Amino acid sequence: MKSPTPPLSFLPQLSSGSIFRPKRSGTFGFHDAARIVTDVFRVARAHRSGTLPLTLKKPPSPAARLIWPAVLTAAAASLLISLGVWQLHRLAWKENIIAQIKARATAPATPLPDFTEWARLRPDDYEYRHVLLHGTFENKKEALVFRPSGSSTGVREPGYLVLTPMRLDSGGYVIVNRGFTPAGRSEARTREEGKIEGDTALTGLMRAPESRNFFTPADNPDAGQFFTRDPDVIAAHFGLAGAAPFIVDADASPVPGGWPKGGATELAFPNNHLSYALTWFGLAAGLLGVFLAYAWQIVRPRDAK
Repeated sequence: MKSPTPPLSFLPQLSSGSIFRPKRSGTFGFHDAARIVTDVFRVARAHRSGTLPLTLKKPPSPAARLIWPAVLTAAAASLLISLGVWQLHRLAWKENIIAQIKARATAPATPLPDFTEWARLRPDDYEYRHVLLHGTFENKKEALVFRPSGSSTGVREPGYLVLTPMRLDSGGYVIVNRGFTPAGRSEARTREEGKIEGDTALTGLMRAPESRNFFTPADNPDAGQFFTRDPDVIAAHFGLAGAAPFIVDADASPVPGGWPKGGATELAFPNNHLSYALTWFGLAAGLLGVFLAYAWQIVRPRDAK
């Protein structure tokens, strides 16, 4: 007895307009199977080419495809633009600081604040102030502060700042940074002519103490070598009572023998905030350009592709 033809209910019905439809209702034969296999391959090719019938696949609209890329692009561009604006604020702040320093450093020298006022001074009030002081150098109490270069004095080699205490006529001590000397002239005997004896008047810039960090080497007080301009540390080493909490960088005045060279204050400050701002703005513009190019690929007519 011939087995009945299996019903067609087991076949997948994708929709009322499915392409998987037997040639004859109620029966299923070889031709129907071959037609189904052919239709499966046709659907696979249509899926790969993006032309799948709407009954099987409905692609999202161009606007829907751009929602998340637009949101992410807007967020990233906003961040980049904010960083650029922040750098412009930093630029204005830096230019104001440089202008203040230049104004103080180039102003006519005024008398050094009195000994009784030192404890109340704040670095912001006196940093780079041009002052005049009178006193006597104690040349035997010389301290050397290492510097990798004396670029501010025109010397492009390692050496030391020569710091010498000055006993003021008005009372107290001020550690004076007399200038830069090369490493080969670090010993005082190699620049005997540069020692200034007796009552002396000099001008210079008031400087706040230099702070230490994790990478600052340890000082070697016994050799008179230090790595920061810290007046408290130097005064304590030499036993100076009543030393000023600041240092005075001597101006670039001629010195017998040529060493040390005064004017060692670094007044050229890096100011790259404008280039940083342009970098952030450029990245934002590039990101928006990439998004627009991507969006054009999505929304332009199909026949233009």
